[in-house]
Amino acid sequence: MAAREYLEEVNALRVTLSAIEQVLNLPKLEADFKTLEAEASAPNLWDDPEKAQVVTSKLSRVQATLNKSNTIRRRLEDIPLLLELAQGEKDQSAIADAGNELDDVTRAIRELEVQTLLSGEFDDRDCLITIRSEAGGVEAADWAAMLMRMYLRYCERHNFKVDVLETSYAEEAGIKSTTFRVNAPYAYGTLSVEQGTHRLVRISPFDSQSRRHTSFAGVEVVPVVEQSDHIEIDEKELRIDVYRSSGPGGQGVNTTDSAVRITHLPSGIVVSCQNERSQIQNKATAMAVLQSKLLARRRQEERARLDALKGDNSGSWGNQMRSYVLAPYQMVKDLRTDFEVGNPSAVLDGEIDGFIEAGIKWRKSTD
Repeated sequence: MAAREYLEEVNALRVTLSAIEQVLNLPKLEADFKTLEAEASAPNLWDDPEKAQVVTSKLSRVQATLNKSNTIRRRLEDIPLLLELAQGEKDQSAIADAGNELDDVTRAIRELEVQTLLSGEFDDRDCLITIRSEAGGVEAADWAAMLMRMYLRYCERHNFKVDVLETSYAEEAGIKSTTFRVNAPYAYGTLSVEQGTHRLVRISPFDSQSRRHTSFAGVEVVPVVEQSDHIEIDEKELRIDVYRSSGPGGQGVNTTDSAVRITHLPSGIVVSCQNERSQIQNKATAMAVLQSKLLARRRQEERARLDALKGDNSGSWGNQMRSYVLAPYQMVKDLRTDFEVGNPSAVLDGEIDGFIEAGIKWRKSTD
């Protein structure tokens, strides 16, 4: 690619980035950062733990957005300098490196542009993802495990911190369910578009006659609850069971009855946690998961009431949202956005950015 074309790309990206910076309102973010930083430095901040949590969470998210925007701007402005030096020395390898940097910056700007669409009440929070095997027996359990790996690989690619809270293994293969927390700015807003039923069509490795099977797994995504959300739970409405953690290997958590399962009787919601050695720690984590799920249910009920008032009978977009076909042809297609790719292996290895970006844009267009 000629230098002129490189510079044309840089100029086009400058225009895009400037538009994104206007939407983000960087002067306001910088003012908010200074205010929040001063509040977080107050010696009596933790006298009010609820307020302290709100302040520190907001500070972390504002700082992350500013750092990301400023880093992208700096990298973009450095590219013409890299090109000038490389061309002056006629170093084709250095020119290629500058092109690779331009590709990386282009992807980063596209991700930041998508982030500007995340303006929901809880979009900037961490999230909890629960995956459950549905219709399909052992096939569905294996499919649920494949989806778990897909999301963990996606998080790994983006340097998102993940804590697996509970995994219930199936007898023959795969998992019955799993719940994990994703810690990253805008984790909920980004990954909430993955909620729904995921359908797999393939030649079953568990079928001696190599027949094609269809299996299903459900993905649930909820925002992590904060102290300010005021989700009250009556202890009398809970059934708490303790049991021995299960899983491959001989981890210390498998030697005592430390795992905790909590059933919220009025709603029927069941949550479990087994990743800590202490029963007390597992109970506290499970209670936090239950609060998040109750918060999500409350939001769904409120939205359903509003939809009823508006006469919206379209139903939830979350059900039957994506198909993964491995045989007789290869394709992954989102049924809401019509976004599709012909490389299921890459998708199942965590390359789902295109689906997430299309989902966020689709959701924004339907709001």
